[in-house]
Amino acid sequence: MTLEDIQAAYARYAPWVDRLGWLDHLFTGRYRRRQFARADGRVLDVACGPGTNVRYLPAGTEIVGIDISDPLLEQARAALDTLEREGTVARMDAQALEFEDDSFETVISSFSTCTFPDPVAALREMGRVCRPDGEILLLEHGRSDNPLIARYQEWRADAHYEKSGCRLTQEPLEVVRRAGLSVTEVETAQFGRLTRLVCDPFDGNRPEGDR
Repeated sequence: MTLEDIQAAYARYAPWVDRLGWLDHLFTGRYRRRQFARADGRVLDVACGPGTNVRYLPAGTEIVGIDISDPLLEQARAALDTLEREGTVARMDAQALEFEDDSFETVISSFSTCTFPDPVAALREMGRVCRPDGEILLLEHGRSDNPLIARYQEWRADAHYEKSGCRLTQEPLEVVRRAGLSVTEVETAQFGRLTRLVCDPFDGNRPEGDR
């Protein structure tokens, strides 16, 4: 799917994302809290959606959120106001971030690489804008390590992708390594469907185009 296709899909889903926020909090809240509580300094939330991660970021962090969906960005602005947090949001393509190199102490993203047309490019951009001594904190979903669940995901994969642009059977760790990020922590949950990754910006060899 193209970026335009994904924008159209999320424009359709935006009202439901807002209404079902409590359900997301129920199933992913503890994982988000554990992962993003360690964020520090100036924080970039890539594909911030409706601002779900705002409540899990420590007080005192400066939040910058980007997404390609205007309806979701409106919800993210509302989340910042409701939670009385300092921050800004902007429409931007994660695969071509409009920030200088080494602009953020922390870069975070949740359940997003499965929808990027080029997830490796988006992850390399996260590495580019993260300070060398910073961290990239990812929470992703992908193929289950339970054979029955994995079989269902494979059966639904094509239809789900055509409807939402989401790759149900993505292997998050493999994609992150292809992008050249250095994985320092990895943990799975929910029968392997959820993967928590902590990364250094690059594995010592920043891609040539990012120097």
